[in-house]
Amino acid sequence: MVLAKETRTRSPVNSDNSLEPAELLRFYRDMLLIRRFEERAGQLYGMGLIGGFCHLYIGQEAVVVGMQASLQPGDSVITSYRDHGHMLACGMDPKGVMAELTGRSGGYSRGKGGSMHMFSREKQFFGGHGIVGAQVPLGTGLAFAHRYNDSGKVSLTYFGDGSANQGQVYESFNMAALWRLPVVYIIENNQYAMGTSVARSSAQTEFYRRGESLGIAGRQVDGMDVLAVREAGLEACAHARAGQGPVLLEMKTYRYRGHSMSDPAKYRSKEEVERMRSEHDPIEQLRDVLEARGVADQGRLKELDREVRQVVSEAAEFAQQSPEPAAAELWTGVLIEAPAR
Repeated sequence: MVLAKETRTRSPVNSDNSLEPAELLRFYRDMLLIRRFEERAGQLYGMGLIGGFCHLYIGQEAVVVGMQASLQPGDSVITSYRDHGHMLACGMDPKGVMAELTGRSGGYSRGKGGSMHMFSREKQFFGGHGIVGAQVPLGTGLAFAHRYNDSGKVSLTYFGDGSANQGQVYESFNMAALWRLPVVYIIENNQYAMGTSVARSSAQTEFYRRGESLGIAGRQVDGMDVLAVREAGLEACAHARAGQGPVLLEMKTYRYRGHSMSDPAKYRSKEEVERMRSEHDPIEQLRDVLEARGVADQGRLKELDREVRQVVSEAAEFAQQSPEPAAAELWTGVLIEAPAR
C-alpha cells in the first residue's frame, strides 16, 4: 500500500461504478439506521431513560459503514465510547443495543455496561471502551492473536483525534510495526476531540502520517463519503491481511452533535455545522448517487426511511419494556475460570 494523502474532492456520484445496486442500498439503509437510532437515543436521554454518558455518532455514519463493507467473516472490531454506530454496522440487534443504553436486562451487557461498554463475541465486536485510547492496545492484541493463530483475519481498531496523542497509541504502533501485525487503525478525526480543535491540540494535524517513522502506511480519506471509505478500507485490509503490517487510515469526518449529550458545543458556530450538513452529509451524498444511477427513486427512499424508523421504534419499545437487572447480576461476569492446559 502506498503511503499517500487522500486529496481528491470528487463528487461521490463519480465513485466506484462496480458496486451492485443492492449493495448501495444496503449502505444507505445502514447509515440511515445509525442516524435514526442515534436520534432516538438522544430523545430517550432527554427523557431521563438513559443515564450516565451518551456519545452520539450522528454525522460520522459513513466511516463505520464503509469500513464494515471491507471486512471478511471473523475479522475483529474494537472502538471507543462513541460506539453505537459500530455495533449496528456489525449487525448487532438494535433492540439489545437500545436495552443496554437504558440499563435493562435485555441489553448486550445485561444492563450493566450502558452506552460505553457493550460486546458481542458472535459479531467479533470487542467494545465499547470508556478510557480514552485504551482500546488501541487491545485492538493491537487482537491483531496479535490473529497473527499467532495464523487466522488470516484482521483487527479494525478505531479511535479519535483526541486519542491520537496518547502514549499507549504509539506503543501500540511500535509493536504492530515490529511484528507486522494485521491491524488497520482508523482515526475518526471529527476535528474537535472533546471540545478543542485539532489545530490547538496537535502539533502534527495530519494524523495519517503519525506512523511514518515506524514505516506504517497511511492514508487520509474523505470520511463523509461511504464509497471512498470502502475503497480505502478494502486496500488497507488487503495490505494487512497479506502480512505487510499495519495501516493507518485517517477519516476526515464531522459530528453534528456535541462530544456527549452534556456538551452544548459552544466552541463552534452554528454556521459551520449547517455548512457541513448541507455540503457533506454522508447520507445525502449517497442519496444523490442512488438517484443519479437510477437505483432508487424518492418513493423507495421514503419506504426505506419508514422501515428504519419502525426498527428503531421497536427497539425503543423493547428497551422500555425490558426489566432492570436483578440484584444478583452484581455477581455475574466478574470472574471467568480459564480452562486447564
